Amino acid sequence: MPSKLMIKRMEEGGSVEVEIEIVDVSKSGLGFICKEPLQIGEAYEAFLTIWTKEVIHTVLQIVRADLREEDFGYGAVFVGMSPTDASRIEVYQTINDSEDFV
Repeated sequence: MPSKLMIKRMEEGGSVEVEIEIVDVSKSGLGFICKEPLQIGEAYEAFLTIWTKEVIHTVLQIVRADLREEDFGYGAVFVGMSPTDASRIEVYQTINDSEDFV
């Protein structure tokens, strides 16, 4: 499902919005695909769209990066996510997992 990630470049003083594709999610973090190179250890502002079309505003810290043929695969953990949003993510994960078995 397409979501948005804000890349804030401190040296340039601005931010760039890029689209990401979520491939795996849990209440502690997520895996996603992105065409932009991101830095391991860096934190990025994210706007994650879940199945209800609601948007969860959070911060992601990149913990894993894999170079693929045309893009990058990333693993990230949520930083400072509220308990309410963590519960919404957990429900999203449950629904995604159940769709995999259909």
